[in-house]
Amino acid sequence: MNNATHWTVPLDHPAFAGHFPGTPILPGVVLLDMALQIIAAAPGIALDLCEISSVKFLSPASPGDELLIQHNISTSGTIHFDIMAGIRKIASGSIAPGSPV
Repeated sequence: MNNATHWTVPLDHPAFAGHFPGTPILPGVVLLDMALQIIAAAPGIALDLCEISSVKFLSPASPGDELLIQHNISTSGTIHFDIMAGIRKIASGSIAPGSPV
């Protein structure tokens, strides 16, 4: 992977209040949003015309997990990303370049 960013899941993230009491896990939409924010902040990447072509959530992320969000861009322009917690893969996916309407 070409780009990598570390992010620690906050112990007090507001999503934990309802997802799930007693056994908190970070919702997939929050993981995906964080990955997209990190990817969009990388130089030379504009996600405004892109579409998420696939995402797999493989393992839950818990409060305090240290996540590694990695991404690279293929020659076709597709962005592939992985979210890891140590050796455990949390999620992976790809973002395809879009075309103007």
